[in-house]
Amino acid sequence: MNRPAIASGIFLIIVSASALLAPWIAPFPFDLQNPDELLEDPGIKHIMGTDRLGRDLFSRILYGARMSISVGIFTAFAALIIGTIYGAVSGYIGGRTDNFMMRVIDVVYSLPDLLMIILITVILGRGWVSIFLALSLVSWVTAARLIRGEVLRLKELHFVESVKAVGAGHGRILFIHILPNTAGLLIVTLTFRCASAILSESTLSFIGLGLAPPFASWGTLAHDGWSAIKFYPHLTVFPAAAIFLTMLAFNFLGDGLRDAFDPQKRI
Repeated sequence: MNRPAIASGIFLIIVSASALLAPWIAPFPFDLQNPDELLEDPGIKHIMGTDRLGRDLFSRILYGARMSISVGIFTAFAALIIGTIYGAVSGYIGGRTDNFMMRVIDVVYSLPDLLMIILITVILGRGWVSIFLALSLVSWVTAARLIRGEVLRLKELHFVESVKAVGAGHGRILFIHILPNTAGLLIVTLTFRCASAILSESTLSFIGLGLAPPFASWGTLAHDGWSAIKFYPHLTVFPAAAIFLTMLAFNFLGDGLRDAFDPQKRI
């Protein structure tokens, strides 16, 4: 029983549920401006204060969670699917094909991620779809390398030789018998990729390449409050804390799942 992992899982469930239910549990609309309540400190009415347009920061963080969490999860899934298929095919075929496919990964891996993401978002424009595509296209190489190594190990085991002996095709061997045995690695990789994607999206939003107003993510909220952090620190502290705690929870959850799927830990 890994208590930090369990607590992290509960925290992520609460954050995700709050994001989904934001229209019903947010005390104010995310874009409601109130000129009489500009830059208020945290209090009873606005528990996280208000921004420079009088908008409730807590409500905006709830709505921002919808963008940040969805980008993190969907990007991680897309990168994992692409990387899993690519790495599995490369490792299973082997030989010159494997060598060529891995050189392609080396080329992609050598390019700076942030530079590629900025280039893609500039070409496609600001928005959820462009951020999702940009992060997915630069995140799959790590998963591909991990899955390739695992497939190289699994395909030499006796159960694969037994399946080949009964006449199973290559597709069945790879997708029915080998890939299901990488489920533990895939789940652990997914949790860490979610944290990485949330950080990447927040970085993009913080430098002004994220979502266009009035929509917001945690990164755009931190960016909006950065210029006034000396006098109104709550504008940056609360969004930054949301990013930090969510990433920490994903990492703790990943550590717990890694221990749970480690066969040596279960002996």
